Amino acid sequence: MNIFDVPPAPTPVRGGGGFSITKLVRAAVLAVRSLWLHKLRALLSVLGIVIGTASVIALMAFGKGSMQDALDDIKRQGATNIIVRSVKPPDDSATSSRSFVASYGLKFRDYDRFTTYGNIIVRMVPMRVFPSELRYLERNHNSRLVATTPEYADVNKIAIARGRFLTDEDEAKTMNVCVLGSGTADKLFPFEDPMGHTIQCRGHRFLIVGIAADRMPTGGSGGSQAAEEYNNDIYIPFSTCRGRIGSTVFVRASGSRSGESVEVNQITLVVDADIDTDDGRKKVEAFGNEIQRMLEGDHPKKDFAITVPLDRLKEAERSQERFTSLLVLIASISLLVGGIGIMNIMLATVTERTREIGIRRALGGKQRDITMQFLVEATVQTAVGGMLGVIFGLAFVFIVPAAPRLLGSIAERLSAPETATWIRTLYIPAIIHVKSIFLALGVSVGVGILFGWYPARRAAKLDPIDALRHD
Repeated sequence: MNIFDVPPAPTPVRGGGGFSITKLVRAAVLAVRSLWLHKLRALLSVLGIVIGTASVIALMAFGKGSMQDALDDIKRQGATNIIVRSVKPPDDSATSSRSFVASYGLKFRDYDRFTTYGNIIVRMVPMRVFPSELRYLERNHNSRLVATTPEYADVNKIAIARGRFLTDEDEAKTMNVCVLGSGTADKLFPFEDPMGHTIQCRGHRFLIVGIAADRMPTGGSGGSQAAEEYNNDIYIPFSTCRGRIGSTVFVRASGSRSGESVEVNQITLVVDADIDTDDGRKKVEAFGNEIQRMLEGDHPKKDFAITVPLDRLKEAERSQERFTSLLVLIASISLLVGGIGIMNIMLATVTERTREIGIRRALGGKQRDITMQFLVEATVQTAVGGMLGVIFGLAFVFIVPAAPRLLGSIAERLSAPETATWIRTLYIPAIIHVKSIFLALGVSVGVGILFGWYPARRAAKLDPIDALRHD
């Protein structure tokens, strides 16, 4: 065995930049001891980091929760729906004045052709809509008559307060039954239960089989329609309207009488597609374009319009991205202010510990050792502040949404239902944004390194002789 076979002596493990792990650990311990000796000053210096980190987490959670609630509301309204509506063409005014009855819009044959698309359409909901006067005894009320199929309640989220909605049997047997909106029921039956009574509408009697629950007015999907007053509606089977009333109706308004001949006012097509995937959205758009091409061949006067609420969903998602970026920017300002506070405290610390720095330099300490010590102290402060900020931010996210529910329950137990209802309106949805937690924590540590570098370098460049003479 010669000397070349002797294994070399083990070398100490070192980190990047020539610092050993042992020195790094020692510097961290010294940093924690220094912060512990000046607890109040350390707390005040990291307070900005705590607030900034908590703000990032809370704002992102509440922002994401609110935007997600809005997106879910759009999806509930039917983001996979393709709405085909009859539209009176602009050049039809002269024709209608000569013929007295304007004829335009979708035809029954269009509805039949949609059935040939097979499984891609989950359901089709036709609508015939026009104003009508309803009568019960000596009372009358101007309502919106909606002739449709049973699927209308599912597509438009109609809740029934009493009775039932239209059924397939009503549609198949052309039954003279109706469902009243809550407002219509209150006007015609202010003092009695409407269920089981009959009302007159356009010369026919209809048996009331259901009352719809009260509902706030909503705009048409995709902004295509004016606000819909669901409470002022009366719903009858589509086949009943087609057989009893027909496609031509006359309406009196402002002393004049006009008529229109429209077979179908609107057809809602529910497409079998997953709206949360790109392929599903492309499928909805492609099918909408296909419907457009098909109808253009049979409607040269362009008396129809197609709306895909998917456009509204996309716009909401773009708004969510812009809103999220704004929240990050606002919360980052708090982190920036916290970093400036850390830098200010560290500069004051360098001045206070000038003599200590001189002693360390006289005992053989190098500039990089002094730099590491103060840099680690700044990083430890921001890391601790970041972790405290994460804890407070998550606590805030859990407490704020739960508080209205808890306080509302307490108000109900105290027999204050109106107060309980008002408290529950203060509910803010929140969804924890996991990425924001790591982002805020990482930024807080980065702020410590960024704003701690200058004070650390300033401490390292102090002349040992001048430092020892410093009082």
